[in-house]
Amino acid sequence: MTNKTLPKLDSHNMNWPTDWNNVFERSAPIILEIGFGLGHFLEYLQSKHPDKNIFGIEISNFCLVKAEKLVVRRGWDNVRVAFARAETTLNHLFEPESISEIYINFPDPWFKERHSGRRLMQRDTLEAMVSRLKPGGKLYLATDIIAYAEMSHEILSKTAGLNNLLESAWVTEWEDRIVTKYEKKARNAGRDCYYFAYTRNENPVNHLPVIKELDMPHIVIETPITMETIFDRFEQAEYRDDDIRVKLLNAYIREHTILFEAFVHEPTIDQLVAILYVHKRDQAGLYTLKLSPIGNPRPTKGVHFAVKMLGEWIIRLSDETQVIQYNVKS
Repeated sequence: MTNKTLPKLDSHNMNWPTDWNNVFERSAPIILEIGFGLGHFLEYLQSKHPDKNIFGIEISNFCLVKAEKLVVRRGWDNVRVAFARAETTLNHLFEPESISEIYINFPDPWFKERHSGRRLMQRDTLEAMVSRLKPGGKLYLATDIIAYAEMSHEILSKTAGLNNLLESAWVTEWEDRIVTKYEKKARNAGRDCYYFAYTRNENPVNHLPVIKELDMPHIVIETPITMETIFDRFEQAEYRDDDIRVKLLNAYIREHTILFEAFVHEPTIDQLVAILYVHKRDQAGLYTLKLSPIGNPRPTKGVHFAVKMLGEWIIRLSDETQVIQYNVKS
């Protein structure tokens, strides 16, 4: 790597979709590793595929920092790493048929039944992977949990866009593959490892469109209700709309502004955002509810829903409130 620094990539501040030629400063097939851990497999991929661009994602900041230092120290021009969830990466960053290979090594099994929805190998996420793989592209999975292997086999074998490259559901040995520190730990503990290999076939695929940003939401109202009254009446609340969940957590007031803190969960992204309720100075009774730029929020459907529900609560506080502008997507 010619420079001494590596761009701090985060799916929340990358372009949706991403210009990968710009990220890597060259054009080449892309390999995606989901959850690179300590970076041992990234190193293996880099040595095996110097002609390809390798993009690794991780949600552990500790692992991310180690990988960034490794990439710079080794001078790997074809490797980039980012803080990102798989769901966000697949649905927001990559366009259909833009990935050559996807590797998933020992994903968290989320053993408890109430946590099963957090497992990576879910139907929606798998469909996103199939959509993003090029025809002939490869999907590899490794796990040391037999229950996870059985669950994965069930959904992989029922995916019309994929063909199994193996003669069996999985194999327990893979010669042309680095043995990572985690794999050694699993085998030393007496656990087998289960390896899957699939390819994207030529069957028609229901491509998922890239989820892009919406316009910035805002509501302008005229109301006799003071900011102090709104702040005093605020209580934590939770709202749901299909698969979107919004939690209004806290409110903070200062001169001319109330800041509302909200957690927004969507299937492809989680965000902690700040929503501002601002008094338009020199205009008595006129207020704007809008998204704050704090934390680089992305105006998604869920964020629009959060602004909508907060705005409707404020509007209901007085029958005399009038809506002047309403730029929120239902």
